[in-house]
Amino acid sequence: MAALGAYRCIECSREAAELYRDYQRGVLRISICKSCQKPVDKYIEYDPVIILINAVLCKAQAYRHILFNTKINIHGKLCIFCLLCEAYLRWLQLQDSSQNTDPDDLIRYAKEWDFYRMFGIASLEQTSFLVGIFITLWWMRPEMLKTKSDLILLLKALLLSSYGKLLLIPAVIWEHDYTPLCLAFIKVFVLISNSQAIRVTLNLNRILPWLAIFFGLILENGVVCLVQKLRWDV
Repeated sequence: MAALGAYRCIECSREAAELYRDYQRGVLRISICKSCQKPVDKYIEYDPVIILINAVLCKAQAYRHILFNTKINIHGKLCIFCLLCEAYLRWLQLQDSSQNTDPDDLIRYAKEWDFYRMFGIASLEQTSFLVGIFITLWWMRPEMLKTKSDLILLLKALLLSSYGKLLLIPAVIWEHDYTPLCLAFIKVFVLISNSQAIRVTLNLNRILPWLAIFFGLILENGVVCLVQKLRWDV
């Protein structure tokens, strides 16, 4: 049996000692939360596809299940892959602007400095966005981020909730007249997911996460302007 606090109730976010009790012979009983009197985590019986759909719908219960009651540890790899997607999109736009569309040059271009430069810029912007969020939350609610584990959990939540950036690649591959609109929707979806991740992780209301995201965007755009200025100066 896990120690108290190892899991969370997906309904009220209270700590729970266990998700279910095994009575042997294949008989399992989902634990009931002592606070809200509901199942601690109903998703342990759900198919992963259903859980994914609920996460895409930004349901708080699905986010709590993934963040607190599972051992998913792909946030680092997911972050790198999302940054590669964003870098590829910017690199592709850069190639379009130079009017060089020869498909035979694709492998050669991927090895050029421009792609790695786009990856570096995307990484810098992402870091600035996250730093803006952490500074805002620490300034407004310092008691929420007083330990290293709190910081790591929030960082993990923000990285996992940025999975929507993976949609950048199909949006570019299946290019059509509405591609800019699709890219805008993807950006909004990622921000909504980030907001829900902050809210679930720190058990906040809806206003403070959006305020943190707003300041994160301000810092990110400030870095964008600085990079563009340095680029023009060079």
